[in-house]
Parts: sequence; C-alpha cells; structure tokens
Amino acid sequence: MPSKGANGVGRFRIKIALANNDDVALARRGLLRNDQVRRETVSGVVDSEAAKLVLPQAVVKRLGLPLGDRIRVRYTDGRTSQRREAEGVHVELLGRHGTFTAIIEPKRTSALVGAIVLEDLDLLVDCQGQRVVPRDPHGAIYEIE
Repeated sequence: MPSKGANGVGRFRIKIALANNDDVALARRGLLRNDQVRRETVSGVVDSEAAKLVLPQAVVKRLGLPLGDRIRVRYTDGRTSQRREAEGVHVELLGRHGTFTAIIEPKRTSALVGAIVLEDLDLLVDCQGQRVVPRDPHGAIYEIE
C-alpha cells in the first residue's frame, strides 16, 4: 500500500536522472565530451501535492549547479524557512526531459518530485501502482488555446 503524504496523497519512490544543463548544452554543441557531463541518478519521492523539485544540497554540489535566488519555503508542518534555488537542473524521467529550478534542502537525502516537473513532462501519478506513467505513451501532448 502506498504511504500517505501530509494531505493524504500517495507518495512513492522512483529513480530520477539529473544532470547539469550547462554541461548538457556544451556536449550538444560538441564543446564537452558526453562522458564529462555531470550526471547522477538519484532516489526520489513523487508527491503531486508538492509544487517544486527539491534536491539535497550534496547532489547540487556534485552536479555543479549554479545557485539562484533565496526563496521562502513552507513545510507541511507549517514551519517556514529561507532556501536557495539551484538553476539549470536537467531532469530525465521515462524518456522525457526538461530543465528546471530546484529548491536546495541541506539535510535532505533524496529528491522530491512535485507537480511542476510531472506536468511539464506530461506524466501522471498512479498512486495505486506506485508509479509515474506517461499520459500518452507516444509522447507528450500539451494543450494550447
């Protein structure tokens, strides 16, 4: 049975591939060998009630991600704090990829994958099966007006 988040939403673990997007861009242009791209596959928790991507500080350092703004965060228990953002996080999940900012959490040991990442990659949460699935297996579909 899936574990429950603070709001009763199922939470489950996945593996997520991360990379430094600046490195990915340099490799794409032939200015950096592909094996020099700073990449890491990490354990993550999917929580569609969370908004953003949250990464452990240690992962951000190993990937060499640039630091962004200081932002205010609120935890599920009501506490608030100031955190930094990491910019240019290349995320790959189920063959789909995108570039995101992430909240840096100093004591965290796994990633937290929130709704923004899932929606941008056009992935759905299957709480019963404890997995993430593509809305359409043939590729992402985005609704426009």
